Amino acid sequence: MKKRWIVVAAIVLAGAALCGCDVSFADEDVAAKPVIYLYPEEETEVSVTLDYDGELTATYPAYKDGWQVTAYPDGTLLDKEGNEYSYLFWEGVSDTEYDFSQGFCVAGEDTADFLRETLAAIGLTPREYNEFIVYWLPQMQGNPYNLISFQTGRYTDAARLSIDPEPDSLLRVFMAWQPLDAPCEIEPQTFPPFQREGFTVVEWGGTKVQ
Repeated sequence: MKKRWIVVAAIVLAGAALCGCDVSFADEDVAAKPVIYLYPEEETEVSVTLDYDGELTATYPAYKDGWQVTAYPDGTLLDKEGNEYSYLFWEGVSDTEYDFSQGFCVAGEDTADFLRETLAAIGLTPREYNEFIVYWLPQMQGNPYNLISFQTGRYTDAARLSIDPEPDSLLRVFMAWQPLDAPCEIEPQTFPPFQREGFTVVEWGGTKVQ
């Protein structure tokens, strides 16, 4: 089957200063709650390993030398002991500097609607984007504005996934964001269409840039 590997589009080389938004970076930022959904076409034994340029601070189920699970078409995962999971979870800290040359400046009160519409356009299902929103909205909706940029190379180069068997479709969505007191100008991002074909793997996560 033809392989389709899609990540969210962004221009990596341009500097954040060009967009008119002043972005500051801490020495280390937390890659918070990346979760990985596995959707094989049939019951499948799947191995997932993560090569991360940082320190893992939490994983569930426990990462050890990787994750080995039995995956089902509805996304259900079982470990060797028969424990059930909805996804694979990890969290870590790194000194990655994320790209804010493109993105969005969104009023805090508009964040829920923005995330629902944008994540659906990127390719997340209602289940996936609702879980994303439930996690991030409490941190974002009370801010006057939020500067948001969905990452590609800066994230995937720092958090490399190896999946066996290899998926036919892969979508990795990672949101870097920073609260703002006032709006700023930034070139909007656009996203390529994502089609789920065959064994599909979807990941979402994010980080609040300090």
